[in-house]
Amino acid sequence: MNIHGGENPLKKTIPMSHKVDRRSFLGWTTGSLLATSVFPGTGRPSGSAEIPEGQFQSGKLVLPPAPVGIFPKPHEMEELPDRFLVNEETTIILPKAASKNDRRLSRFLTDELSNRYGITPRVLQVSTLPEGDHFILMGSIDNPLVQRYCRQHRPDISARNPGPEGYFLQVGNDAVVVAGSDDRGAFYGLQSLRQLIRKEDDKLQIRGVQVRDWPDKHFRGVYLYLPGRDNIPMFKRFVSDVMAQYKFNKLMMEMNACMRFDSHPELNEGWVEFTRDTNYSRFNYPPGPLHGRDQNSSHQDCGDGGFLEKAEVADLVQWCEQHEIEVIPAIPSLTHSFYLLTKHKDLSEVPGDKWPDTYCASNPKSYKLLFEVMDEFIEVVKPGMVHACHDEWFAPFGLCPCCKSKDPGEVYGHDLIKIHEYLANRNINMAIWGDYLLERVRGKGLRKHVTHDGWVYYSPGAMTPKQVKELVPKDILIFNWFWQLRWSGESNEALLDDFGFRQIYGNMQPDIREYPQRIKRPTIIGGAPSAWEATNEFNFGKDLMGSFLGCSSLLWSTDELESPQLSSTVQASIPSLRGSLRGEAPPSETGDPVVPIDISPSFNAPLRQSAFSVDLGNMQTGRVTVGSRVFDLAPSSKSGGEGIIMVGTEGETPNPLPREAQGIKIGEDATSLIFLHACARPATNKDAYRLIWDMDDSADLLGWYEVIYEDGLPEVIPIRYGVDLLEWNWRQQPHRGAYCYAADEVMCGQGEGSPISFFALEWENPRLGKVIREVNLRGSTRFRGAVQGFENAFGGIVPNNAVILKAISFVRGRVGQ
Repeated sequence: MNIHGGENPLKKTIPMSHKVDRRSFLGWTTGSLLATSVFPGTGRPSGSAEIPEGQFQSGKLVLPPAPVGIFPKPHEMEELPDRFLVNEETTIILPKAASKNDRRLSRFLTDELSNRYGITPRVLQVSTLPEGDHFILMGSIDNPLVQRYCRQHRPDISARNPGPEGYFLQVGNDAVVVAGSDDRGAFYGLQSLRQLIRKEDDKLQIRGVQVRDWPDKHFRGVYLYLPGRDNIPMFKRFVSDVMAQYKFNKLMMEMNACMRFDSHPELNEGWVEFTRDTNYSRFNYPPGPLHGRDQNSSHQDCGDGGFLEKAEVADLVQWCEQHEIEVIPAIPSLTHSFYLLTKHKDLSEVPGDKWPDTYCASNPKSYKLLFEVMDEFIEVVKPGMVHACHDEWFAPFGLCPCCKSKDPGEVYGHDLIKIHEYLANRNINMAIWGDYLLERVRGKGLRKHVTHDGWVYYSPGAMTPKQVKELVPKDILIFNWFWQLRWSGESNEALLDDFGFRQIYGNMQPDIREYPQRIKRPTIIGGAPSAWEATNEFNFGKDLMGSFLGCSSLLWSTDELESPQLSSTVQASIPSLRGSLRGEAPPSETGDPVVPIDISPSFNAPLRQSAFSVDLGNMQTGRVTVGSRVFDLAPSSKSGGEGIIMVGTEGETPNPLPREAQGIKIGEDATSLIFLHACARPATNKDAYRLIWDMDDSADLLGWYEVIYEDGLPEVIPIRYGVDLLEWNWRQQPHRGAYCYAADEVMCGQGEGSPISFFALEWENPRLGKVIREVNLRGSTRFRGAVQGFENAFGGIVPNNAVILKAISFVRGRVGQ
């Protein structure tokens, strides 16, 4: 993984190859930013790479006031001194003849205030604007109350100004108004309004602003897998609280055989067999390819390896539509067709594969099967566009007798024509990945390979320019994942333009070089970052929020967020992001007291540790409060100078530190424990798709806590890098983009060159009523996590490291009345 992100400062040349895949490209472009993210209301204004400099006052870390937080950054915004107070007397007004959209906006905001803040506003239908009353008004320019407000207060709002999906937002002391150029604009104005709601001084307030805003690009998408049944609630929260709030409007959802088919139930059975065989074999790629050659990536984690009922899929589509998001089903065709061929191996382009990935494009039965499956997806999703994929044509060509004498470029082109005609007859547009349209990306002609056992085969290169011009319908939308400059990205864009295609940045990342200049090309209509891993909170939380939000900033406002700025703002945003994905508050935020525990008797190491260059000499002592969490940072002992608990993570060589710390006394029936900890040096948090059969271990395991109850039963809490902690001086390297998803940063002092950062990990007790006797801390031994690439193997043993524990607090249980 390239942890430096974007254009490698070492300028290492990576040659184009027909075997490069989309996910490899992601690793080379940004290294997933090590799960970088952006969030409003933290850090400094755009353009500054510095972090807010905190100061300790009476043991409490005090940061400078955060700027008004709307993300993506609006095109025009003025901050006002006003504050609109929200309480039970707040009124949302609707016109007498309220439209469906007016009611939807009202219901959305009412649910937001009720679910998040426990306040339910009144909703009234009125014929005139209230005078002097406290009201919230939301709607498009077609709303008669919005029209009247605009006439009286003269904001110049019309269908053309700001334009499609644009909005005007004003928050004053007495009124909040969202006026959209259209229904979508009003919806996006509401999303900005949501981000201004804050609890300050125990009062719920909306910060005063005047905003005029509109999108730069009208295709703002995310590519992901259909969720499995257990992850449907999380998927819905991701749609409402991430995609909608940050103004995405397209969702490419890869389907495979993850929906029950009436016409071909055998495909659902085959999909489950295929995913189990691949995972149970501990493989990222399927077992049993002919001569052990490389196949397409298998995507066996789509649908969590299972399938949903049609009603469940229809419900997901409806949920997206309610949030102004168009669902574009991604239905792999030609390549990545494992799901079609598990029970139809006679249609394979490669006889002899255990799990074929490519169908024979010269066999009419292939299209009968494909179109019957597409019919069922179209019936349920009712899409305006289908993404037909068509990338990574790695299969040996010419083994199938039907295709042996044909030109692969013509085979590819005629396959596109058949699918395009099928969709066009149903008034459905088509999209594909565009790598096989460019010889610069996939090479010319047949490409020679030799397997480990000496077998020679040939796979197709790209279509010739003549074939592209003559065979490929030009209304197909091209997903361009080969946009990186070192791979002649601008030239690739220009060539697609010359061919007559519209395109979007596929596998988009926030660090596209020279983005402001490149997007002036009118045929580039937007972009979409991708999630090539199971749709769940763990994966999205640790790997993808930076890509999603950073790209949102580019697509809506063209605001480029440099990697240092991403890194310096993300960690303070994690509580809100995590709350959005989890959908619940931790016990420490429910009003119960947080009580520090004295763990100083278990300290076993000084604040300075030469073996790992740890220097915590300037760490704050005494009580530190961050939000609702309270910690006691005990001073070092006077006898031996011990000031922390430190255990070693052992890699290839012996670690000089103790491997465990036992008997850290708790003695409480705690609702939760909060560990304030860090590690000694950086480790890795690789993308979950690098280790599909064991995704948790894609983040390095540095150790674990053993929570021991009074009855002796232990509970184990893993400690993973990038999930549960980072190194104590992580802000010295903000360009790395790392963040800690499951724990919140607590600045514990000012070290030499950077703050001393520890991370508060809250663990919720699953056995309420049982006293926790003690906690043990243990370091891992010779842990092997994910590979850098996509091999069917674990990676190397992680280097030596250490887990540093400074404090533990607990949330006290409630006393019954």
